[in-house]
Amino acid sequence: MLRLRPAAAIVTVLLAAPALAAEAGGHEDPIGRIVLELAVVLVAAKLGGELATRARQPPVLGELLAGVVLGNLDLAGIGALEGIQADPAVDVLAKLGVLLLLFEVGLESTVRDMLRVGLSSLLVAVIGVLVPFGLGWGAGAVLIPGAGPYVHAFLGATLSATSVGITARVLQDLGRSRGPEARVILGAAVIDDVLGLVILAVVSGAVVAADAGRSVSTGAVIAIVAKASLFLVGALVLGVKLSPRMFRVASRLQTRGVLLAVGLAFCFTLSWLSGAIGLAPIVGAFAAGLVLEDVHYKDFVDRGEHGLEDLIRPIGSFLVPIFFVLMGMKTDLRAFGDPRVLGLAGALTVAAIVGKQACGAGVVGRGIDRLTVGLGMIPRGEVGLIFANMGLSLKLGGRPLLGADAYSAIVIVVVVTTLVTPPALRFSLARLDRRTPERLQGRPGACD
Repeated sequence: MLRLRPAAAIVTVLLAAPALAAEAGGHEDPIGRIVLELAVVLVAAKLGGELATRARQPPVLGELLAGVVLGNLDLAGIGALEGIQADPAVDVLAKLGVLLLLFEVGLESTVRDMLRVGLSSLLVAVIGVLVPFGLGWGAGAVLIPGAGPYVHAFLGATLSATSVGITARVLQDLGRSRGPEARVILGAAVIDDVLGLVILAVVSGAVVAADAGRSVSTGAVIAIVAKASLFLVGALVLGVKLSPRMFRVASRLQTRGVLLAVGLAFCFTLSWLSGAIGLAPIVGAFAAGLVLEDVHYKDFVDRGEHGLEDLIRPIGSFLVPIFFVLMGMKTDLRAFGDPRVLGLAGALTVAAIVGKQACGAGVVGRGIDRLTVGLGMIPRGEVGLIFANMGLSLKLGGRPLLGADAYSAIVIVVVVTTLVTPPALRFSLARLDRRTPERLQGRPGACD
């Protein structure tokens, strides 16, 4: 009997299980099929994340690539997993994962953080959104002119936002998370996320209007911007005033799980409101997280319960990887054999990197390295995938806004920008240390 490593044995069993389930015929309970698909997705996500971590890359990259492998097993003659990406139940769980991801991102910042960021962070964010958006639109217009302006605009939107979580992890590992460059990058990331979501709302609204046969005028675009801005401002202002009272009342309940239930209900309600007025539900989820602060649910913590972030994290660990694996499964490797796809991916990657380097020009004052700031804003990571997923769900003329070619190109951009950021940041910071040795003072281990 062959001796297999535990991971290989698990993969073998999970790959064989769907085929065995299919042979069982109509006697299988539908829930059995769903839980088996979830088992495959979750194990693949964690194995991929582990491999990425050992390669000193973000786990999200491993989860995405695990999905790419699962989604293209038919090229090796294994077709048992083809039904996963088309399963509505798995798709719903993936969409819930996106909402929780944006909710968690919002929880990591506060409205006060937005108000405290300096002029450099504001300028870096604005330039870092507008320049990549314009370059992405231009790359699409030149390379795929027949796709139409809505596709070109959406390509630009996917390049506008930054996945700063990857940068934050690298800065933390290097002991530089409190340096001047880190403060500018992390401050700009909050504004960057908001501006990126507004752009997504504008482009999505224009696509929905065009699909319904309505013309999109300048006035309509301004109306969408106003709607998105008013929703965000209104949600933040009302949320800051109402959420403390809401949690104070909820803290009188002694039932277990009240804090988690109220927090999720708040997130889902704002997500619904966001969708009801024509914006993406993720805008509401992000706003909900941004509003909530530790002080709002202090009564729960004081009586020995975990904070909201700690309670959300296990649920996110379950649902968020489903989204990334599913996004990877929608990537068709056959498209990579098309020179046009590789050309578009190359152009978008250059636009993504150059566009974020331009944001370094927004740094004002002395002592802050512009190159390091620009490099820290490069990774698209999960943010690019969230935008790309919106492109798959939006319809224009009865077809998805993003075709397989454009989507595959975006996946390449996400992978490349995620891979290049950690070594580029390490190089840039090492360069600064050689040029200005005084920066080393006060760092962990600097005097060892």
